[in-house]
Amino acid sequence: MDILIKELKSNSCKITPQRMAVYQTVKESIDHPNAEAVFKKLSPTYPTMSLATVYKSLELFSKLGLIQVINIGENSFRYDGKTEEHQHIICSNCSKIEDLNNDVFEDLTIKVQNISKYQIQKQQLCFYGICSDCIQKASS
Repeated sequence: MDILIKELKSNSCKITPQRMAVYQTVKESIDHPNAEAVFKKLSPTYPTMSLATVYKSLELFSKLGLIQVINIGENSFRYDGKTEEHQHIICSNCSKIEDLNNDVFEDLTIKVQNISKYQIQKQQLCFYGICSDCIQKASS
């Protein structure tokens, strides 16, 4: 939370309990929630908070580099509290998102730079498939 407070102060943004709660919810989540899921989780504790506040907070945190935005298609955005570069795998059936082990992709950025002659600034790599839960449900 210290990082959040420092970033908000240095960018002249208000520090509100709602913003703190939105950030904490995304940071502690491993299921990469969308804005509606964050709102639903926080609404019992913050009944006056609007969905717009959640969206604005998530947009601000993304702009400040405090969270990652994962676009899973058709303007459907999910949020990740892990800001270091890492890859994701997304279920095409249920939209579950999981982090992938970064060791496999360690040299990928260097290889892409060498092939493309681009200076890579950041990367976001997603794989799509059917998760084991959906495969099991389909075979039942």
